[in-house]
Parts: sequence; C-alpha cells; structure tokens
Amino acid sequence: MIGRLHHVILDCRDPLALASFYSALLGQPVTYSSEDFVVVAADDTSSGLAFQLAPDHQPPTWPDSASSMQIHLDVMVEDVAAAGPRVLALGAVKLDGEDVYADPAGHPFCLIKRPRWARPIE
Repeated sequence: MIGRLHHVILDCRDPLALASFYSALLGQPVTYSSEDFVVVAADDTSSGLAFQLAPDHQPPTWPDSASSMQIHLDVMVEDVAAAGPRVLALGAVKLDGEDVYADPAGHPFCLIKRPRWARPIE
C-alpha cells in the first residue's frame, strides 16, 4: 500500500450549501469548514466527502456523453422508493434513469438498495 484515500472532493459554486445537502443525506456532520473548502465525515479524524469552491463550475449533463459526468456517487439506502422523495426534499433533482438524481450543484448520484453484505442503515 502506498497510501489511503483521504477525501473525495467535489467542485461546486457553494461549498457550505452542498456540504449541508450531503450532511443531511448521509447523516454525517460537517467536520471542517472554511470559505472555500468544507468536509463532511463521520468525525474530524475520518475521511469523507469534501466540497471545494469552483466559481466557474459547470454541472454535468446527465446522461449526455458529450458532457463529462465528472463523478457520480452511489448512495446505499434501505428502501429506494422511500428515499427518493426524501432526497428531493433536501434539494436534489430527479434525472433521467432509474433512481438517478443530481445534488444541488448538479453532480449525479444514484440511490441503490443496500447489498446484503453491508451493515443495515439506521
């Protein structure tokens, strides 16, 4: 092993707003915040998602292959049908495709049923 993953970092126009969305979606706190960089993780010694100020960020167009998707996240849930309205209430937007959404900055993510091998989601 050469190293360990520290954070997955998403560019966006409003790091605190996007971090707040993912904090609510994933049930994890904001563990670090500055004007241009915000982290959401289990605690302040864990790796997590980070959000970096990119004033000219252009959201990807789903599912247009002419535009780079940049990144997408799969979010495990117990009940995909029940989770859909909840992510919309947080500010997500439904995209074309089964259980595909965009966060408030336009990054696509998918809701997937928790695999049997994963711990239950409380």
